[in-house]
Amino acid sequence: MTIFLRRLRAASVLLFALCCALAGSVSAHEFWMRAQPAAVAVGGATRLSLNVGEYFSGDVVAFSVQYVAALRHIASGVDQDLLPRVAKTATVGAFPIRLQQPGTHLFAYDSHPNRITLGGEKFHAYLHDEGMDEIVKQREQAGTGATPARERYRRYVKTLVEVGGKHDGSFAVKTGQRLEIVPIDDPLTAGVGDKLQFSLLFEQKPLANALIKAWYLHDDQTVTIRARTDAAGRFAFNLPYAGTWMLSVVHMIPTIDSTEDDWDSLWGNLSFDLKPRR
Repeated sequence: MTIFLRRLRAASVLLFALCCALAGSVSAHEFWMRAQPAAVAVGGATRLSLNVGEYFSGDVVAFSVQYVAALRHIASGVDQDLLPRVAKTATVGAFPIRLQQPGTHLFAYDSHPNRITLGGEKFHAYLHDEGMDEIVKQREQAGTGATPARERYRRYVKTLVEVGGKHDGSFAVKTGQRLEIVPIDDPLTAGVGDKLQFSLLFEQKPLANALIKAWYLHDDQTVTIRARTDAAGRFAFNLPYAGTWMLSVVHMIPTIDSTEDDWDSLWGNLSFDLKPRR
């Protein structure tokens, strides 16, 4: 497990995120969903937002059907398709929802596919940063290392919300997303320093040797902790700070159903609030 610290230049990150949102080209940069607040009383409301940026700092993007392919709400006795409630116009904003059921609530979002073309050098740098050097080797061995790469990417993100100070097994529900981070231990009952185990699934099967990043932002400083999945697709973190954490992963495969694309990338993400040390 490796820890990195970065001091952010907030204005630069915000400008970058806005440009990405407007252009629709957010590949190679994080995309996550947040619930604010992430803990509410029974009958209380939270607001879901979609965010894009670097180092867990960025800007809110439109919560609309132009970007949302699926939106699901899971809790004890609840499995709700929220897509019919998503805005039809691409206005930047959040998705408000009132939560009546005490316990853990899970929200899962799937994006529509988007496309980007990257030059060979930039594509390889992005692959290296996301722990996919094997694809770099494949391209170099095939003599295509300098060739631009046409990438089609999709986002699969989740967030957890606590209602009424209660908890249940909803945190571990497998949503069936194509790429999915699934907690084994409950992040909402854990505290700072506790070991938290997770599994990574690709098409409902464990995915080995994937690079997972855990992100935390406080006072313009980003903490990044890295881990790799084992042969069973499992990984673990001992997270050192209370507050909002975001886990991210990228998996890439050759495109087989389109002549317009070379690679399909899948971006998995999970966010939750960690309590202080117990």
